[in-house]
Amino acid sequence: MTIRTTVPGILLFIGGICFQGKAQTPTPDQIRSKFPGEQAVVLNHSMDYKISIADDGPQVQSEETDQILFLSDQAGAYMSKYGFMHSSFHVLQQYEAYTQTADDKKIKVTNFKTADSKSGSIFYDDVKETTFDFPAVTPGSVGTLRLNILHKNPHLLSPFFFSRAEPVIHGELKIRFPKQMSVKYVLLGNNKDKIAFSQETKHGDIIYTFTVQDWPAEKAYADAPDMEWYAAQVVFFIEKYTDNKGAEKRYLGNPDDLYRLNNSYLSTINKEVSPELKQIVDSLVKDAPTVEAKARAIYNWVQHSIKYVAFEQGMEGFIPRDANLVCSRRFGDCKDMSSLLTLMLKSAGVPAYYTWIGTRSIPYDCNIIPTPVVSNHMICTIQLDGKYIFLDGTDPTCVFGMPSEMTQGKQAMVAINDTSYKLLTVPVQDKERNQLADSTFLTLTDAGLQGTIVRNMSGYYSMRLHGLFSGVRQNDLQEYMKNEFSRGSNKFRLDTFAVGNLGDKDHIRISARFSLPDYAKHIGNEWYLNMNLFKFYEHEEIDYPKRKSPIEYNFRDKRKYVVVLRIPDGYQVSNLPKSKSFHNDVWGFDLNYEQKGNTLVMTQQFDNDYLMLEPAQFEAWNKVLENLFPLYKESLGLAKP
Repeated sequence: MTIRTTVPGILLFIGGICFQGKAQTPTPDQIRSKFPGEQAVVLNHSMDYKISIADDGPQVQSEETDQILFLSDQAGAYMSKYGFMHSSFHVLQQYEAYTQTADDKKIKVTNFKTADSKSGSIFYDDVKETTFDFPAVTPGSVGTLRLNILHKNPHLLSPFFFSRAEPVIHGELKIRFPKQMSVKYVLLGNNKDKIAFSQETKHGDIIYTFTVQDWPAEKAYADAPDMEWYAAQVVFFIEKYTDNKGAEKRYLGNPDDLYRLNNSYLSTINKEVSPELKQIVDSLVKDAPTVEAKARAIYNWVQHSIKYVAFEQGMEGFIPRDANLVCSRRFGDCKDMSSLLTLMLKSAGVPAYYTWIGTRSIPYDCNIIPTPVVSNHMICTIQLDGKYIFLDGTDPTCVFGMPSEMTQGKQAMVAINDTSYKLLTVPVQDKERNQLADSTFLTLTDAGLQGTIVRNMSGYYSMRLHGLFSGVRQNDLQEYMKNEFSRGSNKFRLDTFAVGNLGDKDHIRISARFSLPDYAKHIGNEWYLNMNLFKFYEHEEIDYPKRKSPIEYNFRDKRKYVVVLRIPDGYQVSNLPKSKSFHNDVWGFDLNYEQKGNTLVMTQQFDNDYLMLEPAQFEAWNKVLENLFPLYKESLGLAKP
């Protein structure tokens, strides 16, 4: 991570495929030679921010240019559909898009379509998405998009990403701001040290420019975290400025400034407790013997009585609604649930605090980046016996005392009062809290294997399954449970299944009966069987050293799989595979075979101590698989004497 005390730049595309003030862009053939196999490249992605000072504070406008060179016959289907985002905070003022064909004809886009964006963020600010198709896309043609945006709330400036799914021939970010303003920036992501930086002063403005050349494509992986964790990016923010009257104004220079902004969103809510809300709280806590019991009862009520809905517009994406309104409506977003939880708990005598937090989809820390980009979620924090407990009302399956899965390890800004706050780190749950124990009991028959399964789960494993049972359609449940229990081969047949008591979200037990024909081999007086019903991690070797993005795990966990085979009458073991364990600094496994009376027992165990596996650990991770995979080929033998 690199931090500086100011900001970055742009280069506009001028006709065809050459840049103003730059040498001629490489030809398509030269680019194909440099980036073989790519169907398209980004010729130029440039952004120019212009910051000024008006009577009511900073004003920001941006101009963005994006040019895509299509290299293959398939590129049209692959990349011709394009789009961009805008909202009431980032107002679209002008835009155009066109294709410059290989024979230098300019064909304008006319089929722009705008719709509400399906935002993945829990904070939602009425984002719109405008999409279109570049016309007449053939090899050698260039699609160009230009945007002009007015950023109405400069607190909400977004990071600029150099990394793209395609190689970037030229990327540039430029930020212009007056000399009486201080701007900070942070460089993040892979190869950030290769971002070139320059500074100049022109017409009374400071201009910071960041550029990259021939930037490789950032390959997407399904198990990688969001790109904010690894893609090369610049995050910038206004620290302070001198207004037109000569007064120095702080803006977003440190966590104190960010808390002042966040806390301002609370100024109009929860001045009193309505009679309806008071009656609910009183009924929930009347028989609760302790403060913790009160907190549990209120948390459980909010989890199951308030429906999560994200439907905000404008500043409603940041300002919680009054708890009394949320209670009467019986629905709300994360901020509304934080508002309701906090007021209900306070009225019951439980120390409770509004809390801003970033989910695990974003990596930012407000000590380094003190802007709203660090948080996309709100929860409630309570204090019990000197310890802080984090309550996320949006997760109806979350066990009291455990944070929601998506907030583990994240920094929380806890509002103690109007002027003070705490920065706390949400604990990551130990692997002992999240266990899966799967036991399979096998019987050899002439029709094939017959078996029963018992699976016990705790912690996040249990919470996830509780969530499934509360939301899955009955018609889909059979298929889901078949996939949940499946083992051995694609001939696995789920005969029956049962779900245990659903009253405890922290634990769940499911069981099943199944058939598995043609898996065990019966030849003469001998049986052959591979007891590795699960061949975990097959085809999951990490593409090391090519892969640069980390691997994300949902939680730390322990998994144990036991297979018990009853030895048929008259048979004895003729071949029993050897047990083996292998562990290194990253992870490992234990695989054990043993005979217990008339049964054979195979046990596999895997532990995971990570939420994020970094590229420096990939080689060691693969080494474990090198030792594990040969064991999957070993079968046991049973024979008559």
